[in-house]
Amino acid sequence: MEIKINTKEKFTALTPHVSYIYDNMAAELVATCTNILASPVKNVILNLQEVTNIEEQAAIAIANTQQTFYDANASFVICEINSEIENKLEQWELLDILNITPTESEAWDIVQMEEIERDLLDSDDVEFDVEE
Repeated sequence: MEIKINTKEKFTALTPHVSYIYDNMAAELVATCTNILASPVKNVILNLQEVTNIEEQAAIAIANTQQTFYDANASFVICEINSEIENKLEQWELLDILNITPTESEAWDIVQMEEIERDLLDSDDVEFDVEE
């Protein structure tokens, strides 16, 4: 599978250049994502603008990969999916658990907001007074 990789300061955008993601192709996509998770810039935006169809096991593999990223304190956002894929994700009950945005620009915003949120939550500088 040909995948365009575009690394930015806070994330790496992956754009598969295929129209159909078959189950057997998902392993390559997951491996590419997992390799990025081990890099200094570990947030991923998966742009599916060229993908017109996906098999169920491939979609499940992507959902599991998203969870792996969040477990590792990294962002994983999917963008630019078409309505056919959206309908399939809904049918497979994956749409509500995936972090999906309409555009790549909105995906960038999500990654940046999640980075800020992680920085704030990890900061020892913030103290809250709790009244009893």
